[in-house]
Amino acid sequence: MLANGTKAPDFTLPDQNGQPRKLSEYLGQRVILYFYPRDMTAGCTKQACVFAELYPQFREKGAVVLGISKDSVASHKKFEEKYGLPFVLLSDPEKTVIQAYDVWKEKKMYGKVSMGVVRTTYLIDEQGIIVKGFEKVKPAENPADMLGELA
Repeated sequence: MLANGTKAPDFTLPDQNGQPRKLSEYLGQRVILYFYPRDMTAGCTKQACVFAELYPQFREKGAVVLGISKDSVASHKKFEEKYGLPFVLLSDPEKTVIQAYDVWKEKKMYGKVSMGVVRTTYLIDEQGIIVKGFEKVKPAENPADMLGELA
């Protein structure tokens, strides 16, 4: 995890429409930057749908939500369309941003060890500073928890 109080690493990644997006374009707004393993999986879908449901409240509090996974732009587009997601999904197949934010880690499932994205969410302030990081978050609870952090 990146330390609270440090500058969030800037990046440029394509969104679900293939348009380049930079973290720095969101300066002046709070950013909920969440990393998730894969589009269309049960946990990731639940997390994205709850973020979508609460998105108007995030906007009221001056925050945007950005989701990042290593899935392709095309996969993100299908995910966005299928579930009506109102926020930006960013594609990082090379894992440059995933690694810069220290979320590519060893995972154990059913006794098998593999590398993958550990579900992690960062709250970044208007100046681009990491306020808090949350690792191994619960998909269904994470969006409401993050909304609470904005109070």
